[in-house]
Amino acid sequence: MNKCIGCGSVLQNQYQDKIGYTPKKDLNEVKYCERCFKINNYNDKFITKLDNINEYLIKEVNKKAEYVYFMIDFLNINTETLASYNKIKVPKSLIISKLDIIPKSINKAKLTNYLKETYQITDNIYYQSTKKNLNTKDLISNLEKHHLKECYILGYANSGKSNLINKINTMYNENINKITTSSIPNTTIDFIKIPINDNLTLIDSPGFTLNNVIYENNEYDLIERVNPKKYLKPITYQTKNITSLVIEDKLRIDVNSINSLTFYISNELNIKRIFNDNPELTTLQSIELDIPDNSDLIIKSLGFINIKKACHLKIYTVNDNLFEIRKSLF
Repeated sequence: MNKCIGCGSVLQNQYQDKIGYTPKKDLNEVKYCERCFKINNYNDKFITKLDNINEYLIKEVNKKAEYVYFMIDFLNINTETLASYNKIKVPKSLIISKLDIIPKSINKAKLTNYLKETYQITDNIYYQSTKKNLNTKDLISNLEKHHLKECYILGYANSGKSNLINKINTMYNENINKITTSSIPNTTIDFIKIPINDNLTLIDSPGFTLNNVIYENNEYDLIERVNPKKYLKPITYQTKNITSLVIEDKLRIDVNSINSLTFYISNELNIKRIFNDNPELTTLQSIELDIPDNSDLIIKSLGFINIKKACHLKIYTVNDNLFEIRKSLF
């Protein structure tokens, strides 16, 4: 059984509309499926639906893994993502990825304590950036120190799993065949074993998926802009008695008090401030939330908003299951 080295799908040349397809007759000569070839060479976009992928990953890893690194990027810290992490029962560590985008105002030691207390995490927590190659060697040193032969790399879509493995592989090997990477979810189809050296194999995996997101599967431009490519600059809006903040025409937040809202979302997203009784987006479904003093309003798949004063919000949204309130990270 030959697998695509880019996404882990089983190669086949019979069904063009199925995963793993290649037009080549001799599968032994094929490294990448047609889908990966087009992603790598033409920047094509593909959304591949993987049914029940979260449950599949948890079951397989708990049955087979010696050790797990579970990656979550800074903007996706929430109850859902950490609940998935806590379902992994084999030895593991948490990696907060994309360290290069985290605002410098974030104290890593305090964030670690917050994560351990809020989400009942007892394992080691690492901070890592593949783009800046920060703390990557620490991850390998930890595996070597414990004489581990295999490590599964798990995480939510766009947390940087495949990029991390490619980076580690290039540190140890020349002329490697790289795993396919893309900002579009579900680029990796199945587990991919990557021998790093004679003593260590890393195993890439499909990304966990959030149950609710703000975008549609065919909104490729928005999906790419949701994920920050560079340092995150928090944006603060001072609100008056009647102020609305609109994000990408997908979400409207009405604030009926003097307050301060700081957005921790990709700076490539459009935020618009409107005043008074503007009817924009009010035909969307709506929810109302009471926010305590100095809390974070989490918007799943986007990030979060730090809200300084207790207030009442009315939110018009394309999906009313996106929201979660937590004690502020700060």
